Amino acid sequence: MSTTTTFSTITSNLIDQPTIWSKGLSWTDYILFSLMLLVSAAIGIYFGFFGKKQSTSKEYLMGGKQMAVIPIAISLVASHTSGITLMAVPADVYQYGATYWLAVISIFVTVFITIYVYLPVFYELGITSTYEYLSLRFDERCRKCASALYTLSVFVYLPMVIYVPSLAFAAVTGVGVIKISTIICAICVFYTTIGGLKAVVWTDAIQFTVTMGASLVVYFLGLNSVGGISAVWETAKNGSRLDVFDFDPSLTKRETFWAIIIGFTAHWISHTSIHQGCTQKFLAVSTYRESIRATFYYCIGMCITKSLSVVTGLIIFTKYATCDPVLTGEIQKRDQLLPYYVLDVAGHIPGLTGLFIAGLISAALSTLSANLNSLSGTIYEDFLKEWLERHHSQKTAGHILKLIVAVTGIACCAMIFIVQHLGSLLSLSISIGSVAHGPLLGLFTLGLLFPRANNKGAFYGAISAMSFMAFVIIGNKYYISQGLFHFPKKPVTTDGCSSFNITTPIFETNVPIEEFQPLFLFRLSFYWYTLIGAVITITLGLMISYITGNGQKPVDKKLVSPVVRFLLEKEQGIPLNTNDGQTYYSSTKENVELNGQNENNV
Repeated sequence: MSTTTTFSTITSNLIDQPTIWSKGLSWTDYILFSLMLLVSAAIGIYFGFFGKKQSTSKEYLMGGKQMAVIPIAISLVASHTSGITLMAVPADVYQYGATYWLAVISIFVTVFITIYVYLPVFYELGITSTYEYLSLRFDERCRKCASALYTLSVFVYLPMVIYVPSLAFAAVTGVGVIKISTIICAICVFYTTIGGLKAVVWTDAIQFTVTMGASLVVYFLGLNSVGGISAVWETAKNGSRLDVFDFDPSLTKRETFWAIIIGFTAHWISHTSIHQGCTQKFLAVSTYRESIRATFYYCIGMCITKSLSVVTGLIIFTKYATCDPVLTGEIQKRDQLLPYYVLDVAGHIPGLTGLFIAGLISAALSTLSANLNSLSGTIYEDFLKEWLERHHSQKTAGHILKLIVAVTGIACCAMIFIVQHLGSLLSLSISIGSVAHGPLLGLFTLGLLFPRANNKGAFYGAISAMSFMAFVIIGNKYYISQGLFHFPKKPVTTDGCSSFNITTPIFETNVPIEEFQPLFLFRLSFYWYTLIGAVITITLGLMISYITGNGQKPVDKKLVSPVVRFLLEKEQGIPLNTNDGQTYYSSTKENVELNGQNENNV
């Protein structure tokens, strides 16, 4: 059986000389890095002790619905621009080409779908947790299922958010990954716990400014070091990195035009339109019009950051096109390409490398704080609120939310001890995320776009989709781990290395596995996972709903998207049963809940 031919290190050919890593960080770098962390902590202290008190759950989670549009938009972009994005996208472009650049189209499509399909319903209902919608539209079982899926995906994802940039910091400083991860987690948990959404939003704004500022400086230094944008374009073209318009309809090809435009759009909808971290901020402004403005600004910001990351990947490829640092043994894996490149092009400028590493850490802090805040809202609203409101005051609820942030933050930090021993956990966490994101997208889409869908169809459709996607993804990971399947990479070489004693150029090639091919399902591109999970949820959900839908009551018009309200048989809303024998119609959240209570009383 043919196997992949890869020469990962050639340390025996290296001359005894300093490497890029030996530059390390200067005292100026350390000072700038420390200042960034201190500023974040100071903002939390201000909002927690000196600013307007956030004693209720609404003030803590939603900023009292008085947040400004620009800080909210910046916070949304910052929370989606983690260290994983800044390090992984350039490395991915270096290895597989710039097809990922088509994601900017996916983002624009996602924003329009968000504004016209999902956001109007969430804003009109005035909910705090997006999963609260599922209890209004279906039942508590669907809501708790969705909340559990979301909680699991966040707990798996957040340790990665901190671990990856901490790995970069450790590489250039020699400080242990666990030490720096613990410090970062402690500061983030501190300011998120005491400051609430206001601290999250304002630290996101400052951190994102630092991240983008440092990234732009390094971007232009790198561009200058390789001879300008024309040289980057020419080298990338010759190296097959610009072959982005691949219209192959195959679902097993890693990156195609259709995989990004269709599959990745579904992924972005699940991360924007229904994601608790996003919708919580969309709803934190005072009017619906401002919510739309924040969404558009978020779209523009994401397109800029994604484009910057893609072009940075092309610049890195141009710089190392003929002398791959993995093949020469300078780095052990390509996830370290970005910090290696930064030290190479900016290490001679005091403070700049430290500022860039601070930017990576800041991006991680933004993502971590935003997810901790939204996760606390989900746990509170979906699992604790009913009991707390019966036995405690709103002020006590605010304290409980802070406790939830602290506990979940510590738990995520503790999981880093596991992450450092499981190198494959990063890709595994992405797959687990897809297991949850597809069914979640299917659940919300069923509720918003299909008035005939009922609670049984939604629940069993989501459970079936989750089980199927878990089977597919586990099988895919098994075959990859056994070396029986891989996605081909673009070629790299060492034929241009001059500082190493390489007598024979080394090329990294990918020989196709011809004698054995896993089942089609296990060779699917991960870009399709979310869409497939959503389609299965919707299809099975509708089938089960039609089979079990006898006697189903009309759906409240505010619980479906405006684009399909014409399909409702009765636009007045759900029949509201009352003790006086009369039937009324209502579209408010409170009366929808009251309807269920009255039915239980009867």
